[in-house]
Amino acid sequence: MYVSNYRSRRTARVSASCLVAALAAMSCGAALAAEQVDPQLKFAMQRDLGIFPTQLPQYLHTEKLARTQAAAIEREFGAQFAGQWIERNEDGSFKLVAATSGARKSTTLGGVEVRNVRYSLKQLQGAMQQLDAHANARVKGIAKPLDGVQSWYVDPRSNAVVVKVDDGATEAGVDFVALSGADSAQVRIESSPGKLQTTANIVGGIEYSINNASLCSVGFSVTRGATKGFVTAGHCGNVNATARIGGAVVGTFAGRVFPGNDRAWVSLTSAQTLLPRVANGSSYVTVRGSAEAAVGAAVCRSGRTTGYQCGTITAKNVTANYAEGAVRGLTQGNACMGRGDSGGSWITSAGQAQGVMSGGNVQSNGNNCGIPASQRSSLFERLSPILSQYGLSLVTG
Repeated sequence: MYVSNYRSRRTARVSASCLVAALAAMSCGAALAAEQVDPQLKFAMQRDLGIFPTQLPQYLHTEKLARTQAAAIEREFGAQFAGQWIERNEDGSFKLVAATSGARKSTTLGGVEVRNVRYSLKQLQGAMQQLDAHANARVKGIAKPLDGVQSWYVDPRSNAVVVKVDDGATEAGVDFVALSGADSAQVRIESSPGKLQTTANIVGGIEYSINNASLCSVGFSVTRGATKGFVTAGHCGNVNATARIGGAVVGTFAGRVFPGNDRAWVSLTSAQTLLPRVANGSSYVTVRGSAEAAVGAAVCRSGRTTGYQCGTITAKNVTANYAEGAVRGLTQGNACMGRGDSGGSWITSAGQAQGVMSGGNVQSNGNNCGIPASQRSSLFERLSPILSQYGLSLVTG
């Protein structure tokens, strides 16, 4: 185990430019896709991620490669597969990296860089399962509370299971790993500013109130047969709790899981109008689908407290150690958030819905926006499992 501080039909002109770009190894499809990205989203990506308009086509090409080749990469490396992610080069360009614990140095798939590592993904997932099992014993009262331990997840980029702890709580992390029985050589402990907590205490995103008391944010518009609804975070309300928008009753919580997961959906009255949109200040981003993005992909989130913020996906399958109990299967990003953003939308530059806001390492000022991006832990519940569990269909434009 090693310990570190976590501080780190178009005009002819367009067609012609595509042909020129093709000669320079940039596809027309990527160029046209870049033009279809919402202008406000382009601005947010430039502001928060430093991805400039000239770099956007190449980024979108890499993001698509990660999405379409994920299964093929895993099949090719088999049991020695150790994960994949999008990585940025020093010149600002992007590449897709695939890792293997075997001796293989290359892949038959074009555009993918191979990196050799010590542990396979299966080995790291085994250590992750031991940590999860120990946390589950804590919920059942068999093991002592995990005070100071924030979250844990498999990080393919560092080829380790990362355990995040509060500042000054390294020993708590060491004890947690030791008591779980996980191989300490496969674990890295990182200190993280702030305290991990859910974010339902103050108004979030497109706000709604629960039982006329606490407030949260709408995630995405959905349907279940002829029934209208929206998805949100499970910690926002219990089943049958009333949801209000602008003081008017719009529906009730029809399904909810928390802890364990952090997912819910609200069944709406027929009078409500469903729109395939995510708020971006005074503008909107259109929801196009729900294809899951890779680690390293750009992703933005919307919420009342901190507005529209962008970052990248930094980890998947994260287990969060909330005070109410462990929540598993979360995705971690570094877009900043604050209390009141709970349940809000996470979406990619291509309009692909990713999930709903769960929680993060919130400081005493109520957000983590003052923490460097390399140290932020903003967690969201993936959308696909929510849709699957409740038989919902995403509303797209």
